[in-house]
Amino acid sequence: MIKAYTVIFLSLFGCMTKPKVELPVKYVGSDLSYVNEILDCGGEYRSEGTLVDPYTLFAEKGNNLVRLRLWHNPEWSGYSDFEDVKLAIQRSKAEGMQVLLDFHYSDTWADPQHQVIPAAWANVEDLSILSDSLYNYTYKTLSKLHKDHLLPEFVQVGNEINIEIMQDSANMVVDTINWERNLTLINAGLKAVTDFSKETQVDIQKMIHIAQPENALWWFSEALEYGLADFEYIGLSYYPKWSTYGLDKLSVAIDSLIGTYDKELMIVETAYPQTLVNVDAAHNILGKDALILDYPATPEGQLAFMNKLKKATFDAGGKGVIYWEPAWVTSDCSTRWGQGSHWENASFFDGENGNEALMSFDFFENGPNNN
Repeated sequence: MIKAYTVIFLSLFGCMTKPKVELPVKYVGSDLSYVNEILDCGGEYRSEGTLVDPYTLFAEKGNNLVRLRLWHNPEWSGYSDFEDVKLAIQRSKAEGMQVLLDFHYSDTWADPQHQVIPAAWANVEDLSILSDSLYNYTYKTLSKLHKDHLLPEFVQVGNEINIEIMQDSANMVVDTINWERNLTLINAGLKAVTDFSKETQVDIQKMIHIAQPENALWWFSEALEYGLADFEYIGLSYYPKWSTYGLDKLSVAIDSLIGTYDKELMIVETAYPQTLVNVDAAHNILGKDALILDYPATPEGQLAFMNKLKKATFDAGGKGVIYWEPAWVTSDCSTRWGQGSHWENASFFDGENGNEALMSFDFFENGPNNN
């Protein structure tokens, strides 16, 4: 009888004494790949009129994940190489932020229309040798970061790999994929991260990144059919300008991807203009054609868009939203296409007012719960 009463008592009292269950971590982050270059070019960032360190500012505002691109040997740039990325990881982790390392497997921008093989591997015709090169490069990069206690928490194996990766620049194919070659290379990168994690006992989450949700729906179906290796995260670029999915329908695609493939998901690239004014000689990529109804090109409109996107993502089961280059402000830096920034009107800073921080930073406030 005593035992029976004890069971009943514990059953009733258990709800009061159970330890609090921690909710899964969610991310509100930024791609800050340009920051070191901008600082070297004399670019400045301000908050309430005071010069600030951008890494410190983003961390203080609630940014908890920094995405960084890594090019193989970008001689044309001098940035986004290993040393630059290593410095950016140091600065990010010193502020308590986690890191997503984005291997482009190219010496330059990799995107849905361009996946150019690094020059160092351009003449390698044997697929087994090429995949070994990709594996060793990925593994050694992580090993070097590990020695300095700078391992990323996440690794992207490729950037916007809608088309076949590591192609000859003179014969770029965008409408068909040789899946045997493509997956031999992609799987080599995934295996490198998996092997490194096992051998060091450090958990690194692997991500495959596709531009626009409508492309992810078919890409993962085909890739898994042909033998895509295991990974943990689907990464998406979502820009309304280039997507067939409106903001009101995005959650449907996210829910479908998570449910169909049983993977975690993050939006790892997105942006919205806070003005249509161009303050430098570099043309702005996001102009009037990037606007959608009810979200004007103002700081208020930009913040409203980001909060709506965040809500749609998390409500559908996504784990993170990363803004692409909110700190790419105007400076004396030059790109291949102009001097200054092609993105300052979509940054989180006022280019007409000394790069003063805008209300857009409220996107990070209270993390994923601010919607």
